[in-house]
Amino acid sequence: MSDLETLIVQVQQEAKRSEFPLDLPVYESAGIEPTEPILYAGNLTSPLCFFGRDLGKDEVYARQPLIGASGTMVRQGFYYAVHKTKAPSREDLDNTTIERVLLTNTVPYKPPGNKAYLAKVKNRFRPFLEQLFVLHWQGNQVITLGTEAFKWFAPYGGKGEVDDFYRSSDRFDNQLTVNLSATDSQGMSHSKAITLLPLPHPSPLNQKYYTAFPKMLQSRLSQVEF
Repeated sequence: MSDLETLIVQVQQEAKRSEFPLDLPVYESAGIEPTEPILYAGNLTSPLCFFGRDLGKDEVYARQPLIGASGTMVRQGFYYAVHKTKAPSREDLDNTTIERVLLTNTVPYKPPGNKAYLAKVKNRFRPFLEQLFVLHWQGNQVITLGTEAFKWFAPYGGKGEVDDFYRSSDRFDNQLTVNLSATDSQGMSHSKAITLLPLPHPSPLNQKYYTAFPKMLQSRLSQVEF
């Protein structure tokens, strides 16, 4: 078993250790064991990661993050940045995304409804995300989608640094570097500098930014390597 396969097994073991909110009807409908994590999709050698809040129904069915309505908007914007044209098919759209970026979330599970997981649930699974970012992913640029995704990184900045950055009016133009640490299977600690490039969440419910999101995404993608 590879180290990454072991990581996924460990995530599921943690999920089974004690109950937490799961959208059981969606998992049942999708034919997936609810404690089976959907940890990531995409290319672990990519310089760039898109980081969302948590899974939706479409993500459970597809068994990969960021493939529902909001995720599709992200994928469309990324495809356009790569090819300077719209994707001719859904297959082309998804293939380009999966081949060239990493996709993951703060928690690799779907909460009931559209309610974000509490901090105690995020912190249960935080060590596994740290390992994914530090030990398995080769990149260092993260475009965060929404407040919850950006503030997940608060423990890795200086005191109040992440919150202060997010309160600034130019947060969607600027970048912030934080330092993640992770412990490997031998108990050794590893660290990595991660550059955060926040964007608002591309949800139709986010009326302030929804129509502006495609342009904002192109601006962000012009700042990064992919």
